[in-house]
Order: sequence, then C-alpha cells, then structure tokens
Amino acid sequence: MSKSKKFWDNASKNYDKTEERFEYIHQKSRKNTKRHLESSNVVLDYGCGTGTTACEIANDVKEIYAIDISSKMIEISKGKAAEKNIENITFAEGDIFDEKLKKESFDRILAFNMLHTIPNPENAVQRINQLLKPDGLFISITPCLGDKMSFLVGLQIRLVQIMCKIGIIPVPIRRIKSSDLDELITNGNFQNIDTEKIYEGASSYFMVAKKKDV
Repeated sequence: MSKSKKFWDNASKNYDKTEERFEYIHQKSRKNTKRHLESSNVVLDYGCGTGTTACEIANDVKEIYAIDISSKMIEISKGKAAEKNIENITFAEGDIFDEKLKKESFDRILAFNMLHTIPNPENAVQRINQLLKPDGLFISITPCLGDKMSFLVGLQIRLVQIMCKIGIIPVPIRRIKSSDLDELITNGNFQNIDTEKIYEGASSYFMVAKKKDV
C-alpha cells in the first residue's frame, strides 16, 4: 500500500467533518457545476473522496463513474449512494491513469479539491483531455493557497507544509495561485469558459474548461 493511499484511508473516517468549515465553497462549486451538466452526460468524478459531490449531481446526469485511490473513501461513498437509493453511480478504487478508462468516453470530468495534492498535475490534465469526448468539459475547484487567505488559515497551511516536509503527510500540498491554474489549463489544450474565485477563509478557484479541437 502506498503512503498516500494509507494517508487518505486514515483520513476518510473524519473527512466529512473536517470539510464542514468549507461548506460554503463546496455548495457554491456544486451549484456552479450543475449549470454545465446535461441529462445525457456521462461523468467521471476524479478523486471523488466520500462521494458527496457525485451523489449531489446524480439526478442531473445519465451516469457517473467515481474513482478514488482510497478504498475507505469508496466504502463511505457506496454507503451514501445506497442510503439515497442512487443507482447511476459506479464507485471504484482507482486512478486517472487506469487503462480501463477509455479515451474520449466522458462528457464531463470533475476534479474537486485535489489538483494541488497530486504529484504531476500537468500529466493528470493531459490525461483528462484524452478521456474527454470532443467538446467535453473539465470542471474543477482548487484551493489557491498562494492567493488570499485569513491569518488563521495561513497558520494552518504553514503547519501542514511542515508536516509534509518531514513526511507526516505524504502528499504534496502546493501553494498555487489561480494564475497557475489558468496556465495549467491552457497548456493542457483547454479553453476556460467559466471561472469564479470563491472565498471563505481561503481562496478557491472554480473553473470550467472546454477541450479544444486538435
């Protein structure tokens, strides 16, 4: 088991509780997302966590395939879907680079609160482009820890970065800016069609980017 997978497995038990303080950002990003969904869409939720977003949008799309590297997160996700009698979500332990994910098979791909935590976001965005159908949309929300944040959040981020540096947290937590994300998207052969900076203690950047024609 990789260190990052073990970390997220351990974090799964309290994940929803730790995210409560950012509920405004989560609700706002889901509301924004729904504006870009259609009932015929097949959606990939990349890094689905405990499945909250997938369950929230299930009625707005045809089908969702939700993946996460943490088997414990997937267990919680399946439980949420079962409680709500949601049948159009397939939850699976996996990564964006899994070969079972076929090129040009998704209308929408979501990546919520995770681009700042993966080893190679450039490679991930290129892979997302491959998996999207022509004119498909990549929808993301990303904490911009290099932008505006409250003093308290700033202290918490410094502590997290120290823990990352000494290996207690085995995932990269980057202090990126919204401009960094714009560049990441442009270099990944996408065009931004909708963006919004959402703030509650820290800045998060909501983006909808359209796959460009080759």
